[in-house]
Amino acid sequence: MTDPRPVIAAVRDGRGLDGPGAALIAQGLADGSVSDAQAGAFAMAVLTRGVGEAGRVALTRAMRDSGHVLDWDLSGPVVDKHSTGGIGDTVSLILAPLLATQGVFVPMISGRGLGHTGGTLDKLEAIPGYDCDQDEQAFRRITRQVGCAIVSASGDFAPADRRLYAIRDESGTVESIDLITASILSKKLAAGLQGLVLDVKAGSGAILKSVDAAERLARALVTTANGAGCPCSALITDMDQPLARSAGNAVEVAEAIRVLLGERGALRDLVLELAAECLRLVGRPDDALGAALDSGAAAEVFGRMVAAQGGPTDLIQRPDHYLAPAPVILPVLSAPGVVSGIDVTALGHAVLALGGGRVRAGEAIDPRVGLTGLAKLGEEVGPDRPLAMAHAADDTAAQIAIAAVQAAYTTGTSGAAGPLVRQRILHA
Repeated sequence: MTDPRPVIAAVRDGRGLDGPGAALIAQGLADGSVSDAQAGAFAMAVLTRGVGEAGRVALTRAMRDSGHVLDWDLSGPVVDKHSTGGIGDTVSLILAPLLATQGVFVPMISGRGLGHTGGTLDKLEAIPGYDCDQDEQAFRRITRQVGCAIVSASGDFAPADRRLYAIRDESGTVESIDLITASILSKKLAAGLQGLVLDVKAGSGAILKSVDAAERLARALVTTANGAGCPCSALITDMDQPLARSAGNAVEVAEAIRVLLGERGALRDLVLELAAECLRLVGRPDDALGAALDSGAAAEVFGRMVAAQGGPTDLIQRPDHYLAPAPVILPVLSAPGVVSGIDVTALGHAVLALGGGRVRAGEAIDPRVGLTGLAKLGEEVGPDRPLAMAHAADDTAAQIAIAAVQAAYTTGTSGAAGPLVRQRILHA
């Protein structure tokens, strides 16, 4: 069968999606034999009727197999993690080299920021010379020699998803759990993973605000990845406050380096949780993770990865030399009180307004700008303890950001943070 219309009709009528039907749709998306109208009709049918667990697995596999799938021959297991996005989420820059110190390989295919959430590649490109666009030969060589590499996706990986992703935006079908699941996993599983850990955010700065919505997505992702042959677990984590103290690009790289050199805080805590789960999936002990941060071993691996991808050889030793500061740095002051609430999405929009993110794909960003010293829930603020420091290109941008940050914070006489990890959905 080469006509996609019977497959679309089957999904529309609630009869589900089988392997051959999913393969026909995915291949047609990749080679253009499925028209935009048919792709939009398929996406709408999936949104309104769903395809169930078996259909999600079939669609994920078919979209993965619509392009190149990596196969590795390495001395240790190949793992990765995926986050649904948030503010101050610099986990990947720490997690990948940390896992590499444990004999685990992390070939991380990552993305750029869009909207209020930051992108891993944008952060790394704040490092002078860092080249995210590695060809497959270089990607394999760096992963083998260093233990990790963080690169952009090539057009060879999951081309069906790239086309369907754009059509979902145009057809109003972005919210489909089935399509979100297949989109995330088809790209990740094309990297040839033996284990995948998902960090699904819930809270005011997350795409999914409620824990219930995050749980629905996490369970769909875990069961689908496992069904597609990749052991997978998920942690539902807090995004009712920024994960790190910084939000931006160069400022987040600087904070990641401090954590790689042993700095304590929520960012380190979550990295250790996710790294331990990655190791559990592949049957490795996790008792040496903290020591690898405290000793500088993980920082050394990160430095080698940066150098292998075109960056400076001494970034770890001289981060201030390479991570250029913004021209204007001003405090965000407030009346005395205790932080009782944070609109984290508003903080992300403040970084966007400074020029540190993009609303549309392809827009240029300023790596220097952002926020540092972000106050957390339950902390006292006032004239002697700013809500944050605004890093801006000029005074006008700084004042706009200051007003936005002040509006994002609520203060009172008391406040407290919830648990960093809200729920665990673990592979058996």
